[in-house]
Amino acid sequence: MPRVSLAPIRQCRSQQPEPHGTYLAIAAEGCRQERQQPKVTDMKASDLLVRALENEGVEYIFGLPGEENLDLLESLRESKIRLVLTRHEQGAGFMAATYGRLTGKPGVCMATLGPGATNLLTPTAFAFLGGMPLLVITGQKPIKSSKQGRFQILDIVRMMEPVTKLSRQIVDGNNIPHLVREGFRTATSEKPGPVHLELPEDVAAENVDRSPFAVTTVDPPASSQRDLRNAADLLMAAKRPLVLFASGANRQSTSQAATHFIEKTGLYFCNTQMGKGVVDERHERFLGTAALSSGDYLHCAIERSDLILNVGHDVVEKPPFRMEEEGGRTVIHLSFFAAQMDDLYFPQHEVLGCMATNLKQLAQMVTKSDEWDVDYFARVKMRLAEDVYGADGDPTASFPNAPSRIVHDVRAAMPSDGILSLDNGMYKIWFARNYLAHGPNTILLDNALATMGAGLPAAMAAKLVRPDRDVLAIVGDGGFMMNSQELETAVRLKQDLVVLVLRDNAYGMIRWKQASDSFPDYGLEFGNPDFVAYANSYGANGARVTETGQLPSLIQRGFERGGVHVIEVPVDYSENERVLLDELAKRTCTI
Repeated sequence: MPRVSLAPIRQCRSQQPEPHGTYLAIAAEGCRQERQQPKVTDMKASDLLVRALENEGVEYIFGLPGEENLDLLESLRESKIRLVLTRHEQGAGFMAATYGRLTGKPGVCMATLGPGATNLLTPTAFAFLGGMPLLVITGQKPIKSSKQGRFQILDIVRMMEPVTKLSRQIVDGNNIPHLVREGFRTATSEKPGPVHLELPEDVAAENVDRSPFAVTTVDPPASSQRDLRNAADLLMAAKRPLVLFASGANRQSTSQAATHFIEKTGLYFCNTQMGKGVVDERHERFLGTAALSSGDYLHCAIERSDLILNVGHDVVEKPPFRMEEEGGRTVIHLSFFAAQMDDLYFPQHEVLGCMATNLKQLAQMVTKSDEWDVDYFARVKMRLAEDVYGADGDPTASFPNAPSRIVHDVRAAMPSDGILSLDNGMYKIWFARNYLAHGPNTILLDNALATMGAGLPAAMAAKLVRPDRDVLAIVGDGGFMMNSQELETAVRLKQDLVVLVLRDNAYGMIRWKQASDSFPDYGLEFGNPDFVAYANSYGANGARVTETGQLPSLIQRGFERGGVHVIEVPVDYSENERVLLDELAKRTCTI
C-alpha cells in the first residue's frame, strides 16, 4: 500500500476561512470531542432535536412550518437558534443550501408534510448536485395513531432518497441524538450534500431521556507522496500543460494554495462556472471561464493542451472538455474524492485528499520549465483582453442595454469582495464569461441543477452569512417571479440588498435556443408587473434604468442607502448570436 503522508495534513487547517468563510473540510486535532451538553430527562423529543441542533452550532432554521411542526416550533421559541420565516418553502431551502455552500456547515430548513415537503424537493436537489451541506426537516402525521386517514400523506422519506445522501423517519425520539450527529457528518463529508429527517407529530411530542451526542471532527487525509510525485513528473514532462479549477475547489479553502501553485509554476489556468474566483481572474495567466459548451477562446486553449491538471472537477457541471480514448490529452484528477468516470471523463492519474495540502506539496515538486510551450496560450490571453475583458468593456450605448454592457456596468459598481448571486437565464452565460471574479465565492451561480428561482433567496442567505459585504442579486424576470415574494422576507429581516431584475418579457435563454435551432418564435413570451411599483408594495425601494450609464450609480446608491432595492433593467439579447456564435466562429482557434 502507498505510504500516506501525515505531517502535511496540518496545512489543510492552515487554510481555515475567516468566520462564515468558504467551505473547509472538517479538521481538528486528531479526533476530539466538543460541545457535549449535560444529560437531561423528561423533555419532549422536539426539545431534544433543538438541543441537538444547538449542539451542532446551528444558527438559523429557514422554513415555513405547518400544524405538524407546532411542537418543534414551540421548542425553537426559547432557543438561541433564529427562525427565518419565509414565504415559500423553496425560498427556505435555497437560503439554507446557500448558507451551507458559504460556511461548510449544514444549513437547516423545515417544512410540514405533503405539499410543504414537496416544495422542498427542488432546493434539496439544488444542494445535492451543487455539493452544499443541508439538513431538511419535514413533519408528518402521527404514525402510531391518526384520525385523518391518508389526508396529505405522501412517502416523503422515499421521495427524498434519490436527491439526498441520507433520508430517515424518526420513529423514536430517543434516536434523535445519533440521527442528528450522523446527519451532520454525512452532510459535510465529501462530496457535501443534503440529508433529510422526518419528524412525525406524535414522536415530536413524546418524552425522551437522551442527550445530544458529542461533536467529533477528524483531519482529512492527504495524498500519498507517490501519487504526488507521479503527478509532478507528468506535469514536468508535458509540453503544453494547463490547470482547470472546478466547483470542488470553491467548496474548500483552496484559494491561497491554488494561487501559490499558479505563481510558483507559472502555469496558465482556466475555470468552470462554479470554479470562478478560486484564483483572482485578473491574473495574467487566466484564460477564461467555460461558459459556452464549445468554440470559445478557452476551448481553443484546451484543444492545444496536452495535459490538464483538473482541480475539484465534478461531473455535475457541463464538461469543459471531452476526453478521447486515443491520441488525447493526459488528465490528472486532483480532488477530495475519486473521479466519477464516464465516456467523457476518465482521468489517467488521480491525486486524492485535502486539495489545499496537495496543491502546496505539488508546488514544491513542480518548477517553471523552459520546455513548456506557452506561446499559443499567451496569444489566447491577448485576444481575451481585447475581445472579452477589455479595459473599457463593451462601449455600446444602445438602449435597452446589451448583456455585455450590463456585465461591464455591474463589475464597475461592485467592490472586489462584493458577492453576486445569479439566477438562471441567458445573462448567466454572459456573467460567467465576461465578469472577472476577484475572489472565491464572490459570484454564486448554479451550473449543476441550474434551477430558476434560486437567485434572490441565495443572495439573502449570502447577506446573512456575510453582513459586511455588498450583495447583489441578478435575476431575470422569469426566475424572479418564481420566488419574488421573498422580497417581503428580506424587508422583514431589514437586509441591505440590491436586486437587478433583467426584463425582456420572455424566457430568454430558451427563446435563443429556439431561434438557434431554427424553430419559429413561439410560446415563450409573457407580461410583467411594474417592477418599481411591485418593489414599493413590499416596502422595498424600486428604480428603473431608462438610459445607458445609469446602472452603476443606481447600484452604488442602493448599497450606500441600505435597505432592499429593486432595479428594473431592460435588456436586449439581440447580440447573443452575433457575439457568442458568429464572431467566435470567425475568430477562435485561428489565433
